[in-house]
Amino acid sequence: MSDSYFPVGPGLGMEENFLSLDDILMSQEKLPGRAESALPRLAVLLGQGAGSAESVPEGSKLEIPLWLAKGLHDSKRRIISVELPKIYKEAWRTVFSADANVVDLHKMGPYYYGFGSQLLNFENPENPEIAQTILQASILNQTFIARFRRIMDSSQNAYNEDTSALVARLDELERALFQVGQKGLNDFQCWEKGQASQITASSLVQNYGKRKLTEVDG
Repeated sequence: MSDSYFPVGPGLGMEENFLSLDDILMSQEKLPGRAESALPRLAVLLGQGAGSAESVPEGSKLEIPLWLAKGLHDSKRRIISVELPKIYKEAWRTVFSADANVVDLHKMGPYYYGFGSQLLNFENPENPEIAQTILQASILNQTFIARFRRIMDSSQNAYNEDTSALVARLDELERALFQVGQKGLNDFQCWEKGQASQITASSLVQNYGKRKLTEVDG
């Protein structure tokens, strides 16, 4: 029987995939910011008032959902300003460069990589450093590489075990990779026992291959 829902992967880099549940959930994550001008009838939406007609006064401190911050952001008209969440600031980047494996990414932000990529849509003097930590030509870079080996080692050495403790500190992308590793291990075990006819490539790998072919053809 075919599945009623086929998972859609998140977008890459600064692009969002609006068919992806992960990207939809990520767009609800909030950014600290400030109203640079009065925002009519947005008080309720931003938790600043009780009435639908109330406005947010200029200078108000805000917690803005990512999707709304992107909609209000305008480099020519100063409507809102956006601040970096603390996990993307220099102090935390120093922690990641020292030992990325010690950080509980899920606690700090379940969509660390994707959300950090979206921050590049806003003008910030620390954008080059954020990009170096998270992205390099749309490929996850320093932090991800530092954590990737441990994630895959854990996924390949946990067979028929409770893995909740292993994934508790991972962000959603890392959890998806852990699941891919687990599926590969389970498929291999079944194949070794003669319970499977062949080992097939992961759908994530297949989709990535198709995307790379499209980029080459383009």
